[in-house]
Amino acid sequence: MSRIGRKVITLPGAVKLTVADGEVRVKGPKGELARAVVAGVSIEQEGEETRVLRSGDSPRERANHGLMRALLANMVRGVSTGFERRLEIVGVGYKAEVKGTSVVLSLGYSHPVVYPFPNGITIEVDKGSKIVVKGIDKERVGQTASELRAFRPPDSYKGKGLRYEGEEVRIKAGKSGQ
Repeated sequence: MSRIGRKVITLPGAVKLTVADGEVRVKGPKGELARAVVAGVSIEQEGEETRVLRSGDSPRERANHGLMRALLANMVRGVSTGFERRLEIVGVGYKAEVKGTSVVLSLGYSHPVVYPFPNGITIEVDKGSKIVVKGIDKERVGQTASELRAFRPPDSYKGKGLRYEGEEVRIKAGKSGQ
């Protein structure tokens, strides 16, 4: 049995989980998320505990078992506490600011980069050099942070660009002089 799939998901007090018509819905203080239940997997509730069960033992069903349990646990955590991803801007003159429902990035290009907020995502800028992406859907938060980073990934020679907080960028040696 899958090690991840057999773990029990405990629902916090304010979170409600419902399964109907092949769809699971999780509702909590931060919002509501819905997702289709993966084939070969069923969800069983006992009070505040939720278990994910599989119908067979094929490799596909074992993989889907762990996948559905992880997705469900992320949904429960998202509607109760939410997710966030932090980015740092490194470089002279590089900065970000929030204008309305979009973030404007100055990343050394001849033009500012304007990125509108996706649905369900909020972006905050701290001191012009730190960006915080927040939301209840872990996949959307990660995808948004990845799209922001893609505008100017860290340079391997000077380290300039957008990087995840705590990301180590290996700096290459430049041309070797004679």
